[in-house]
Amino acid sequence: MSPKFANKTLLAAATALVCACAVSPAAASASAAASPSPEQTSAGGASAPTGTPAKPGAKAQVATWFGPGFYGQQTACGQTMTPVIVGVASRTLPCGTLVLVDYKRHQLTVPVIDRGPYAHGVTWDLTWGAASALAITETVRVKTKIVGQATNSPLLGVPAEVQPTPEAAAAGGTPPA
Repeated sequence: MSPKFANKTLLAAATALVCACAVSPAAASASAAASPSPEQTSAGGASAPTGTPAKPGAKAQVATWFGPGFYGQQTACGQTMTPVIVGVASRTLPCGTLVLVDYKRHQLTVPVIDRGPYAHGVTWDLTWGAASALAITETVRVKTKIVGQATNSPLLGVPAEVQPTPEAAAAGGTPPA
């Protein structure tokens, strides 16, 4: 992946988090603890190595990623899959649940936008946008924590720079590709 493309992907992930952080008041205090630090924000939402080891006894779960075969299709939560959407599929969590994903000291908070995965032994299915922001290219073990709840909407997980303007949305416009 070229550095320019990687930086654009990380920027997309960060802006998706800004969109996803329209957190309910009840969940605001829970998500405040998981707010990205200045280092995370400057890295586009994925944290730089912190040197902080994972909690002892925390169980790693298997995560995969999905993408190209699903572009243009609607998720179970109502979003249209695109290469830039940042989210995760869960079999049990409600749409809009914010999940902090930790992989090799990279952290990213992503909303639940779909159902799945359906492969045996796999707990999480990241979108390509989320997987690339975390430098995940294959099936891996990740640590996760539920950190809040965002209002589910068709634009949940879509980066701000590809969302339609309020005028275009009112006129029935769609985000640019």
